[in-house]
Order: sequence, then structure tokens, then C-alpha cells
Amino acid sequence: MDLQREGGKMTSKDEEGDHLQELPFTPIHAPVITLGVNVPSSCSVSSRSSLAHLFSAGFPEILDCSGQVAEVLDPTEPMPFDPQREEADLLQGNLLVFEFLAFTRIPGAGVESDWPRNIYVTFQFYRFPPVTSQQLKLLTSDKVRPKANEALPCVLATINKDGSVNTGSPGLQIQFRVDDDFLRPREKRWFLRHLALHTMHIDVWDSDSLLLIGSTAMELKYLLRQGKPAVQALHELEILTTDYVEEDTLLPDADQYLRSTSTAMMVYAIVRGRLHIRTGSIGCPADPSRKRAANGISSYSHIITPREVTTGFRGGSLSTRNILQLNARNTAREHRLDGELVLLNRNRIRARDIIPEAQSLNSDSRRRKLDCMAAVHRLEAKENTTAANVMGLNPATRLIREHQPSDEYSKAEGIASMLSQAITTQHLLYASLGSAEYMEFVLKNPFNVPQTVTIHSDDSELSVITDTEEWRYFKAITKTSTPLEENMFHMEEAAPGPRVYLRPKESVHIPLKYQSFLCNHTISVQGPSFLPTGKGSQMAKKTLSNIINAKIIKVTFRADDGKPMAICQVNVEPTPHVVDQTFRLYHPELCFLKKAIRLPPWQGSTAEDPNSCSDISVHCSDPNIVCQTRMLVPGEPQDVYLKVPGSPSPHIKMFFVMVFTDKWKAAPSQIWQVYVHFLERVDLSCVTGQRTCQSLVLRGKQAVRKIKCFLSHPKEIEVDPAGVFVLPPAAVQELQLRVQPWQAGSRFLYVNAVDMDQKRLVAAWLLCLRVHRPVLSKAFEVSVPAGNGRGSSRKITYTNPYTSTQTFLLRSDHPDLLQFREDKFQEMFSSPLFPSRLSNPQHLLMGECGDVMSRLHSALCEALPCCGWNMWTLQQS
Repeated sequence: MDLQREGGKMTSKDEEGDHLQELPFTPIHAPVITLGVNVPSSCSVSSRSSLAHLFSAGFPEILDCSGQVAEVLDPTEPMPFDPQREEADLLQGNLLVFEFLAFTRIPGAGVESDWPRNIYVTFQFYRFPPVTSQQLKLLTSDKVRPKANEALPCVLATINKDGSVNTGSPGLQIQFRVDDDFLRPREKRWFLRHLALHTMHIDVWDSDSLLLIGSTAMELKYLLRQGKPAVQALHELEILTTDYVEEDTLLPDADQYLRSTSTAMMVYAIVRGRLHIRTGSIGCPADPSRKRAANGISSYSHIITPREVTTGFRGGSLSTRNILQLNARNTAREHRLDGELVLLNRNRIRARDIIPEAQSLNSDSRRRKLDCMAAVHRLEAKENTTAANVMGLNPATRLIREHQPSDEYSKAEGIASMLSQAITTQHLLYASLGSAEYMEFVLKNPFNVPQTVTIHSDDSELSVITDTEEWRYFKAITKTSTPLEENMFHMEEAAPGPRVYLRPKESVHIPLKYQSFLCNHTISVQGPSFLPTGKGSQMAKKTLSNIINAKIIKVTFRADDGKPMAICQVNVEPTPHVVDQTFRLYHPELCFLKKAIRLPPWQGSTAEDPNSCSDISVHCSDPNIVCQTRMLVPGEPQDVYLKVPGSPSPHIKMFFVMVFTDKWKAAPSQIWQVYVHFLERVDLSCVTGQRTCQSLVLRGKQAVRKIKCFLSHPKEIEVDPAGVFVLPPAAVQELQLRVQPWQAGSRFLYVNAVDMDQKRLVAAWLLCLRVHRPVLSKAFEVSVPAGNGRGSSRKITYTNPYTSTQTFLLRSDHPDLLQFREDKFQEMFSSPLFPSRLSNPQHLLMGECGDVMSRLHSALCEALPCCGWNMWTLQQS
């Protein structure tokens, strides 16, 4: 239907074949600046037909201990949380189930309609090791025909190591058992709080190209049972990815049509799909056989009191050689020398180096070692007979003679070790990244004269709290009701640590704090893994977690004469930390990454007092990364600034950012996990619709590999070779890229070279496109009614300018709004009329004509007024 203006009114005219009238064209375009981030709605519910199709696949049910189906919770309704009810539950154990059911594809620009075909997911739950799932196949059903504009969920099926699809139970189920054997004392309350307040970050990857599809976050509060035997909930999560687009504008100069003026960077959150997950929590009774073993080392208490009675030396000679000779008198014959004895003497292990657990050897092993030592002593007795006898000793005996410690040295070491053990108090400490562990050591002066005690720690992460305000703060949060003294310590320049004055027979509490910001940054290789398969549920892959290192720290309290008065030995047992949020950033290789991350609004800040949380500070786990934050204006949002040094492609750098909201950094309010993917940068400048070629170089490594290149936008990029090819060691393979974009502006595309045998990333490229608008030869204005759904059909006259017959292709940058009756036609010398149909306009429409050689010949622009307002084109209609 055609609508034309006559006398200021719209009149309808049913003429199908009217020509479009050409408008005078001036290349002026006003940029449209989008402020903020366009975030789509996170609330999405599938239709009943989609749910029926989903559950017809036959997923395994989540049952409680009695075999009954778990109670279903609605994720759209609020979830009450009663911590007392959770702690009073008779079923103290919890079996937490995460079942990945299906994935719904959402068509996107530049990708095929059946993308992705295979996926895998990565996530980390609470303190458990990170999980990387195996490949999951997206299965489509030929029996069900989806309706228009409705995407049915694709059921997920696991892929075996041989590439075959598992025909058993569909979906992927991963279980985590949380009971008293896993939780530390008094940790259950923190675990329940974590479930009630936190979300779990999930990354979804294309297992073929190893490209990130998107990320999502799932609330964990629906895992709380609230006294019920078992609960379950079905989640439909939007998989989001961030796209940065910089609009391209033209200057009012016809000759410089490729030059652009100031641009506006727009950030879009694009929905790539929907992930269907079913979560369940099954209550389990406590297992008496898995009770926590009692440990002789004091722990779980903030007060460290030296033990009055300790196990020390039992009497007799302190010489290790004499003890071994006395115990070896019962041996009758000489035994063969054991290799472990050689290693023992080579490393010069003494009594003070052997931990108590190592001394409790079984009788057979102990008797065998004593027999070997007796044989060594008998050989040593013959060394003074003649020089020839010494030269005739076997090599093993000669090695023992070279590394045998002296009697005097062993005796002195034995005395020092026994005296040191008598005044040493051990304390077991569970520590996690960024969290400060507070303890107080009861120091007593055993002498009848006053002493000035110097405190020295052999590790900087364990320090003495000398500030009174900080001491008072930690006593308050740990609820330690011990005396607090003002100005207790005094510092001296030459002293190795703070000093404290003690009266005769006086006891004081020395405040200590352990806090570590460093951890292991080793990450697993990018790519899917293979979880164990079987009849039961899939268990989480047990990999090394990024935690702090286990260590033994000694704090020595020395008297005025320099001799130790007491020793506090802290055995640090590392525990994984909780990750609140995960960021994945992509950046060119060997370049500094500068990024600002906006801090969320804290619960402590209010409108009346915006500075109530002014003590916000950040700390990074990698000392080579600059991480800082500062409040520029009170009451305004606050950002965290990162400066990360670059690495070669395709290296991935991972680190943690700890955000503290208290002055003394007792515990991080949030811990962020940041991944930085470094890629090789390639800059391209091209014109919309025209094909641009670029060469890439792929270098071989030490072994032969089968490589295939994958593209993030296969409709806009082509690569040659497109299939699998062999890359010999130390060889150079040239890759030809043909880029033909259809949207103007600055964009980022990705190319991955993947080892098809190992499913590992070999090389990665970041294509930085600068796409300019073409020169428009004609502009048209069409008036289309809004809301009737009929659209409008028009004909455009085009003359073949060539002297020979040419084949032309038609393409629109908005195919959802502008469709052609024929996308391809062939003309000789005539002036054909080919129609185009216009749907209800919502955006700027531009159709382009090009020949089969991908040479841009002519561009057509149509300006459509809609509902009383005009769209911007190269001129304002």
C-alpha cells in the first residue's frame, strides 16, 4: 500500500508499480550517540510447547533419599531464607546437583542458523575446583516443527572421547557433596550465606572453534532446602556477550568519503542463546564413618596457649650413631645396603628435620634400616686397617663415607632440636586468599627478672598487630574477650621486629595476623575436557585449585640475651576461596591492557551518608599488575583501574582482584577472577559491501598438527584453506582472509586456529575492522504505515552501465526490513525494473547492488518516516 501526502493528509493508493522519486542528496549525517549499555531483559520464560519438547527427552529425575521426586521451586518467585532453620536441619549433608539440559539457539548477525553445533561449559562452585565439562552435542528433533519466530531448545548429549554421541541419558549432570567432612568448623553458616546471596558465573564455549559464545550468572539461593528433604528448580538463563561498535560518520566532502569525524562507541549486550539448567539439593544424613579426624595440633581457636606438657627426649645418649648402634645389636648378619639410606645421608637429614609423623615407622621398616646402619658402622671400623682395604670398598659404602655426619655435629643438633621442641607450640591455621586470620599467642615470662622480648616472624605474611585500633577491630569481629592494652609495643630501627616489655612471671596476649594476597595463577589449557562417564552422575573434574601455598611459619620470641623464650609454629593449611564474579577480556598481544571496572553499589552506602563505604580498597593477586581505585567525587560511582602487561598470543593471563570495604582489610567483600586473552592484532580498513583480502602467517611448533581455522562471523569472513590442513614442525602456513562486512563502523572479529586432534588453541587473531560507508548514488524516500503488518512494494529502475551482459546480486544491510523479490538477476543493455518490498520500518534501510565479482557498483538508500518522526540517512527527510 502506498501512502502519499496531499494537502498535509495521508491518502492511500493501491498501485503496485509506481516508481520511487529520487531526492536530492547531500552527504551529511548526524551521529546517533547511545548512552549507557543496552542490556536486554534477563527474564525469559519458554512457551509450553518448548517445555513439552524439552522434557520429552527423558532426563533423569532428582530424587531424595527415600526415592521421592524433589519438590519443585519457582525461580521467578522470591525465596525466603531462614539460617536457623537451615542449621537445625536433621539432614546435615547436602548433595548439590547441576544438570545441563538444553541450549536454545538465537539467530545472530554474521553466523549460521545452526550455530553452535557443540558446546562446553566452564564454572566454579564455591570452594570446589574449577569445572570444565566435556563436549556437548546439540540435538534437534525432526518430529517437531517449530512455529514461526520460535526457537525450540536443543537437547544436550555428551560426546565420548572417540567422537561418538552418548546414546544413554541426555544432558550432563554434575554433583557436589557438601558435608561435615568437607566444611571446616563454623564454615556451614558462611556456606549457607553464600548460597543465599551469591550467584555462580558460567561461561559457554563453542567446542569446535574454542570461541566464547557468552556468559551468564545463576542465583544459588534455590539450592536452600529450608528443612525439606530435597528441592529442585529449572532455570532458563540468557547467554550474553558484549559487543563494541563504533559508528562511522562522513564529512561534508564528496571527495573524502572515507574520512570520518568524531565517533561514538556503543556497548551492546547481545543475547547469543538460552541455557536450560536444572538445579537440585538433596539432604543426606551425616556419615559417622567420615567424621573429621582429631588432630593433636591446636586449631580453630583464636587463642594460642603454650602446652604445659610436651613429648620430648626419652633419655639416653643424644648421639644418633650411638642410638642406632645400640638398637642394632640384635642383628645377626649384614644386610644389603638400602638405597633410601644413601639418600638419607646425602640430604643430611637430622632429628630436627623429621616431623613426628615420619618417626612413627612400622617395626619392619625400622628394623631393616637399623640393620643397614649397623652394617655401615662395621664397614667403617675396618677403614683404618690398610689403605688398600679402603680403596677396595664398594661404591655404595664409599658414598656413605663421604656424606656421613660427625658425632659432634649430630649431638649439638640433637640438643638444639630437643630444646626447641620443648618451647614450641604448634597451631593449625586454615587460610584463604585475601582473608586475614587473627590469633593471639599467650606469652609468659618464666624468669624472675623483667625481660624485653623481641618478636620475629620468618615470613612477612604473618605479622604482629601493633596498631591499637586495628587490634580492637579484629577482637570485635572474632568476638575475642581478652584484655587489650594501649601502646603495648615499641619499635627500634635495629630490631628485627616489635618489642614488648614483660614483668617477672607475667603473661600477655600477643596479637598476630596472617594474610596472603599471592596465589598460584596456573590455569588449565583452553578446551573441553572429558569427565568420567558411567551409570551414575557425572562428578566434578578434580583439578588443582588456584590457592595459596601451604607453609610452616615460625614466630620466635627472644629474650634480652638473644635466646628464644618461646616459639609459635603456625602450620598454614590453604583452602580455596570463593569467586564472586568472572571477567573475560580480549586484548592485542604484547600491549598493556588498561581497563576500568565499575564497582557495584554497596549495601552500607545510603543517600543520607554516601561516604559510609568510603574505605573501599582493592588488591591484586599478581604483583606485576597495577590495580587501584579512588573516589573522585563523593557519592559518585567508583571504578577499579587495571593495568595489565601484555603477553604473546594465544596466552591467557589470569589473576584475582580483591575488593575490601573495611579499613583494615579483614576479609574481601568480593573476589573477581579476571581472564585476559591475548591475541595477535590485525588492522583492516574496508568499505561496506566490498571484499578486502588479508594474509595471515601461521607458524608450526615442534610436532605435526592437524589445524582448522574457525571464524566468529563466517558470513562476513572467509579463510583459505577452509578445511583441515597439516602443519609440519617449524613450517610456515599462509592463510588468506577475505573480509566483506555489511555494517559500517569499527568492529572486532576473531579467528582461531585449533588443533583438531587435541582440541587445543594454536593461534588466535583479533581483526580490528574500520568499515566505512560507501558513496551513495541515489536516495529514495518511502512512506510506510506502522503497525498494519502489510508493508509496501516499490520498483526501482536500474540501468546496466556495462557493454556486456552482467549478473547482479542484491543485498540489504537490514534483510528483516527490506526484502527483494529476486536477489540475483542478469541483464544486457536494458533498464529493468526490479521490485523491493518494505516492511514496517524501525531502522535505516540501505540496499546495495554488486556484481558477482563482489565489486560494489551502486548503493541505494531509502529514508522512511515512521509514526510522525523521520529516520536519519545521508540527508534528513
